[in-house]
Amino acid sequence: MTWAYSPSYGKPLSVPQGVAGLFTRFGMDVTLAYPEGYEIMDDVVKVAEENCQKSGAKFTITHDMKEAFKDADIVYPKSWAPFKAMEERTELYGKGDLEGIKALEKRLLAQNAEHKDWECTEEMMKLTKDGKALYLHCLPADITDVSCEAGEVAASVFDRYRDPLYKQASFKPYIIAAMIFLAKVKDPAAKLLELEKNNVKRWNA
Repeated sequence: MTWAYSPSYGKPLSVPQGVAGLFTRFGMDVTLAYPEGYEIMDDVVKVAEENCQKSGAKFTITHDMKEAFKDADIVYPKSWAPFKAMEERTELYGKGDLEGIKALEKRLLAQNAEHKDWECTEEMMKLTKDGKALYLHCLPADITDVSCEAGEVAASVFDRYRDPLYKQASFKPYIIAAMIFLAKVKDPAAKLLELEKNNVKRWNA
């Protein structure tokens, strides 16, 4: 899981934190790579480390994108904003400080621009296991020379993985719906059986 350059600012931390906190739970070795200054929440790092103790997985943090790609089975290059910057943005919005928000955006864009070399290119993909790692992205991706001048991923890499990427992104609505369902229903299995038994149509044909 690596940070990647984006010409936009303030992208959420949900993907890197989800990968670190969940994949280690299932026994996957996870390397989290980002330029210094793009840290995720300390609590999530702690969860990942605790998961590794239970599952036997390995969790590593590096500031070298090439190190993360080296012999990887799966790569997930995705831009995100530093956790501390998101805290600052939340505080500014709470105060209604629009000028402060504009200044923060300008600062974060300049910070991003210092790391344009953090891109998933064909050369980077060659570093992976047998040069055939699976490339993941939840979409939409910042594609160099397609959606932006410089971005998270080279067009040739994105095009090669277009089918699995679209399948991956298509799962999102169902996962979100499941999370809402689990948050609202105390006994999910019983509720699903009840719905099946009632056989009520959700919409008119």
